[in-house]
Amino acid sequence: MAVYEGARPRPGLVLPHRPTSRSTVLPRRRLRGAVRAQRRPRRVGVVLGAIVVAFLLAFFSLSQTVRVAATGYEAERLRTTIEQLDARARDLRSDLNRLGREPAIRKEATDLGLVPLGDPVVLPAR
Repeated sequence: MAVYEGARPRPGLVLPHRPTSRSTVLPRRRLRGAVRAQRRPRRVGVVLGAIVVAFLLAFFSLSQTVRVAATGYEAERLRTTIEQLDARARDLRSDLNRLGREPAIRKEATDLGLVPLGDPVVLPAR
């Protein structure tokens, strides 16, 4: 078995006791790779990540708000168009009722130069 500095024998194995160069053996600590390499998580990256996430959430909220506003605007525009069409239909019905009567037809015919018919001619049967 190769002996490295800081290596300890596994528990359960029966090996002759070998003297160590140090008088006290410290317990081995488990460290993460980033800590062993003396790299600490940078707060700047975490803050930038939080800012990006906040902007994404704000953009999503804004897009939903704009979509709801556009839908409301479209519904209001359609309601206005329906009201205008209803008003136009009422006007046309009123004109048809007024112009469809006999006096209006007779006046329009005389304005166009037509004359009223004379008395009917009755022919005797043979």
